[in-house]
Amino acid sequence: MASSSIAATAPHGLVAAAEIHLAKERRLSLLALTSLIFFTTCGGAYGIEPLVGAIGPGLAVLFIVVTPFAWSLPMSLMVAELATMMPEEGGYYIWVREALGPFWGVQEAVWTISCGAALLAMFPVLFVSYLTYFVPSLSPASGILEPGISAFLRWLAAFLVVIVVTIINLRGSREVGISAKVGASIVLGAFCLLVFGWIVWGAGVGTSVRIVQADLATRRSGALLLAISYIVFNYSGWDNVSTYAGEVDRPKRNYPLAIGIAFVVVSLTYLLPVLAGISATTDPQVWSAEAGWPAIGRILGGRWMGAILAGAGMVSTWGLLNAQMLYVSRLPFVMAVDGWLPKALAKISPKTAVPKHAVICFCIITGVFVALPFGSLAVIQCLTYAGALVLEILALFVLRVRRPEAKRTFRIPGGWWGIGYVCLLPLAFSGLIVYATLRDWRSFPMQMSIVGASVVAGILLFFVRRKFAGASEAPAALPK
Repeated sequence: MASSSIAATAPHGLVAAAEIHLAKERRLSLLALTSLIFFTTCGGAYGIEPLVGAIGPGLAVLFIVVTPFAWSLPMSLMVAELATMMPEEGGYYIWVREALGPFWGVQEAVWTISCGAALLAMFPVLFVSYLTYFVPSLSPASGILEPGISAFLRWLAAFLVVIVVTIINLRGSREVGISAKVGASIVLGAFCLLVFGWIVWGAGVGTSVRIVQADLATRRSGALLLAISYIVFNYSGWDNVSTYAGEVDRPKRNYPLAIGIAFVVVSLTYLLPVLAGISATTDPQVWSAEAGWPAIGRILGGRWMGAILAGAGMVSTWGLLNAQMLYVSRLPFVMAVDGWLPKALAKISPKTAVPKHAVICFCIITGVFVALPFGSLAVIQCLTYAGALVLEILALFVLRVRRPEAKRTFRIPGGWWGIGYVCLLPLAFSGLIVYATLRDWRSFPMQMSIVGASVVAGILLFFVRRKFAGASEAPAALPK
C-alpha cells in the first residue's frame, strides 16, 4: 500500500516530503533505474541531428565532447549527493525548498513543470518525424497531402502516442521501468550496428576527424541560442530522475551506481554515431529533425540501415516520453501535498502510488504543446531548465554549508574544489545561455512570452496559495 506523511521530520532537521511505501517487487531495480536515467537524459542520439545542421560538424562535435564534463557530470554528481541525502518523492523541489525556502521551492517546481511540458511535447514530434520514414505522406515536404490535412494528421499521430504513454504511466513506475529496459536494448543495439557499419564499411575514423578539423578552421555564423538549446535538450535531465526516489529500491545505493553507468553510456551514445554520420554527409538538410538518423543511416548503410534507425527512433521517443511523464507527474503531486496545488492532484493509487490526476493533466497539456515546432519547444525547454538548475546548484551549496554532517551515502569528491567544479561550470554554461538569449531573443518572441508567463505564474502561485501551504492533509489513496 502507498501512504505518505508530510508531518514527519527527517534527520538533521530536514522536513520530509510525502513518503511512498511500495512493495519491493513494485520498486525500480538498479537496471530499471539505469534504463530510466538513459531515457530521461538521452534515449539514444535522436534529437542531436539539428545541432550539426545548425552550427556544422566541427562545433557540433566540440559541443558533444565538452558538454558532458561541463554540464552533465556536474549535474550527475549533484544528483548523486542530494538524492542519497534526501531520497524522497519530489526530488529537487524538496532540495530547493529545504535550502532556499518555500518561495524558491515553488519557483523551482513551476519552472521545471514548464520545462517538462515542453519536453513531453518534443518527443511525440520526433516520433512523427521518424514515422514519416515509413509513411512519407505525413512529411510536409512530400506534397502528397494538403498542408492543413498533413499538419492535422501529424498532430493526431503525436497525440495518440501521448495517450498510449499516459495509459502505461497510469499503471505504475514498475511498468514504465520494464518498457525502459526493453527500449534501451533496442535503441543501443541500433546505434551499435550503425557504428559497426561505419568502422567496417564506412570511410572510417580518420575521415570524420579530418571533417571536424576542416570545419573548425572555417568561420561559421550560426544560431547560437538554437544550438545551445539543442545541446541542453540532449544532455539535460539528470536532476529529473530524483523526483520518483520514493519508488526506487535502495535509492541510497542504486542512484550513484545507475548515474555512473548511464553517464558513460550517454556520452558514447552521442559521440560515436555523430562521428559515423558526418563521415557520410554534412548536409544541413539531412542533419535536421525532419530527416535525421534514418536518412543518415540510409546514406551510410543502405535502406535497411535507415529503416532500423527509423524504427529504433520511434522506440526511443516512446521511451523518452514514458520516462519524462514519470518524473514530471510527481511534481504536482508533491506540491499538492504541500498545499500549493489543489488537493485532487495529491491523490495516489493505493497499489502503484501513481498520482493519476497529475498524469492525466500532463496528457492534456502535452496534446496542446505538440502543435508547436521542435525548435520552438527546444528554446522553451532550454531557458526554463537553466533557471531551475541554478536554484538546484544553490541548494547544493547551501546544504553543504548548513548541513555538512547530514548523512550522505555519496559525497561529491574533492572537498570544496569538487563543489566548485559542480557549481561553477553549469553556472557558466547557464551564463552562456543568458548571453545567447540576449543576442537572439528577437528571433523567438512567442517562446520568450511563454517563458515569461511561466516566471509570472510561479510568483503568483506562491502569493495566492501561501496561506494554504502546509495546511493540507496527507495524500489520499484512490480506490482500486
